Amino acid sequence: MRVAFCSSEAVPFAKTGGLADVSGALPIAVAELGCEVKLFMPLYDSIKVDEYGFVFASDLKQLMVPVAGRQQPVNVFYGHLPDSPVEVYLIDCPHYYHRGSVYTSDADEDERFILLQHAAFQIMQRYSWSPDVLHCNDWQSALMPVMLRRSYDWDDLFKPTASVLSIHNIGYQGLFPAGSIGKAGLPREDFYSGGPFETHGGFSFLKAGISYADIVSTVSETYAHEIQTPQFGAGLDATLRARGGDLFGILNGIDPAVWNPMTDKHLAANYDSDSLDKKQKNKKALLSDFSLPYDPKVPVLGIVSRMAEQKGFDLLQPVLEPLLRQEKVQFVVLGSGQPTLEDFFNWAAAKYPDRVGVYIGYNDALAHRIEAGSDCFLMPSHYEPCGLNQMYSLAYGTVPIVHRTGGLADTVHDWHEMGGQGNGFSFYEASPFALITTIKRALALFQDQKAWRAMQRRGMETDYSWGKSAERYLDLYWRAVHKHRGL
Repeated sequence: MRVAFCSSEAVPFAKTGGLADVSGALPIAVAELGCEVKLFMPLYDSIKVDEYGFVFASDLKQLMVPVAGRQQPVNVFYGHLPDSPVEVYLIDCPHYYHRGSVYTSDADEDERFILLQHAAFQIMQRYSWSPDVLHCNDWQSALMPVMLRRSYDWDDLFKPTASVLSIHNIGYQGLFPAGSIGKAGLPREDFYSGGPFETHGGFSFLKAGISYADIVSTVSETYAHEIQTPQFGAGLDATLRARGGDLFGILNGIDPAVWNPMTDKHLAANYDSDSLDKKQKNKKALLSDFSLPYDPKVPVLGIVSRMAEQKGFDLLQPVLEPLLRQEKVQFVVLGSGQPTLEDFFNWAAAKYPDRVGVYIGYNDALAHRIEAGSDCFLMPSHYEPCGLNQMYSLAYGTVPIVHRTGGLADTVHDWHEMGGQGNGFSFYEASPFALITTIKRALALFQDQKAWRAMQRRGMETDYSWGKSAERYLDLYWRAVHKHRGL
């Protein structure tokens, strides 16, 4: 099977969030199942092509790509995802992609990703490469299913091509003025109130893609159900319910070459489920990183997160101080984002210097050490399409405490609810009371180290690698092909 994978970001070339992790790992996992995969993404000014072995594609020099009623010349750099057969085509257009960041608030943000999608089609045409499946991701490539049927339907090359659109976060929809339809070279007949293109009077890239894709996927089974409700659908719930028979949830995976306590180079001591005693060395080293005192009997709760409303820290704010007064517990926090949340955690560290450690910013090595050195990992997110940190935590024997939503509900099973057979702790109601009650349940069980070890091992022995997810995506690709071809 031939798969064209289009994304606005991919590890290791450019990353702002989980989409990059998926785009850097899933194509490789699918290729390992025998697929021929090509990845298309922009060449941002932050990408050092020489470092990754990219070469200038001279046969694609000055490729003319339609955008906003004109032909925009672009160049292309060619390479591979590291240590894999997955071909990568970086669309080189400094006018659009040398902005100092992956995403912008510029007036031509729509044009930046219209260009990406048309360029991918143009490259495939130049090489006469006919994909069986277009796998598009989020709003930045969500117009490709529409273009496939409305802009490139004349080309027999794409007659057999089916489309799969993956939604990584329904909150980001690519909503632009109606004039963007013309910029994309699409007909306006689908733009009317409640129509396939229209949302809140504007042109929604994501809604258009949902309406036209053969199959729609998202990043967990629970999230696939949630986004069909008004509470979580961000205004697209009715559109998604209409496609309910074609909507599937598949959990993201984690890369065991990167997140593995047995081989992780960032740790003070490597360990596995049979050598959990070594986790204490990591706990001691982690507390040293934050200048906090070490006591093996005091549980450490770790947080690695964007500091944003979505992440549920408004639930933690009212209960953190009571928790610190009532319980023997320490917190280590890594993240950045909303200034009021940064200020809150800095205040907590200043008031409780022996109990709370905070690092504002991003530090990959420290993120690994928090996963390995913490006893629990806290994720009280209001919504979480998939979540990766809870899976990292399970792999590292660090017990997750989560709000039961999205991928957190699919991966973390409450110890008490499962009759002592769970792998973490979860709560249903998004309230401070539910959060503090659940944290206290975890702290109480921490005193029973035999039960705690059993829970740690259960998490560590579960396979959350990309292998299983890739097999499900391959099934989804075939489902899309059969539907498109009427088989």
